[in-house]
Amino acid sequence: MISRLFADRRRLAILRRIDRPAAALLAVAQAMVAAVSWFVEPAGLSVAGAVAGQLLIGGVVAVRVLGPARSGLGLARYAIPATAGIAATLFGRLIPGGLSVLLVPIVAVLLWSVTYLELRIERGTGGRTIGNLLLIGILFSGAAGILDLFEPRAWPTPLILVALLTLPLAVRAADARGDMGAEGLGQSLLHVLVVCQVGAGVILLELPLTVMAALVALAFYAWSGAVEALRGDASGRSVAVEFGGLLVLGLLVGLILHRP
Repeated sequence: MISRLFADRRRLAILRRIDRPAAALLAVAQAMVAAVSWFVEPAGLSVAGAVAGQLLIGGVVAVRVLGPARSGLGLARYAIPATAGIAATLFGRLIPGGLSVLLVPIVAVLLWSVTYLELRIERGTGGRTIGNLLLIGILFSGAAGILDLFEPRAWPTPLILVALLTLPLAVRAADARGDMGAEGLGQSLLHVLVVCQVGAGVILLELPLTVMAALVALAFYAWSGAVEALRGDASGRSVAVEFGGLLVLGLLVGLILHRP
């Protein structure tokens, strides 16, 4: 009995040191849902069930941990935990069975970090740069999983799903820049359009799946960086040269790595 009391006190002490313990517990639940879908067949049915579970758990994360909406932060941040869980679910099926089991704790930590960064941004303590990198990582993981699940030749289905995955990420990126309302939504739709155009191009080129996903994520990054640069003192020509050249470089790398 005494040993149990001491063990319970240790657990409570650990939980007190963790900022918002509910975020950690729900991230573990998301990781477990994703892991189960990696081994259940048929793939389509298991992924559909896991996506539904991620939407439910991610919604709980948003309401329970992020709290009520606040002016100046936007609403897209409530969709990011669920989107990250869906991306983890899709990407995990690309990993061989033995290794994917070992990745479950890492996935849980990454999912928790998504919510933790949203909390840091809410408090005004930074995290925006890492948050942008996480958005790019989420898109890469989700796009790679979608392209592997449906195969590029089944398009436009995979391209439509990539667009749906990109939309909340694009809106979140616009919110982080301070562009909300109709202006932010317009920028987000253009962001999605750019990603879809690049996605259609790489699908028609029949590049390797990982290269396709990397180029899609690169297009997302290039557009976000270009918008941020245009909001500053950079000229439109310099922005077009810098980020357009970066995108062309990515396409060239994809063509070099392509093996018919």
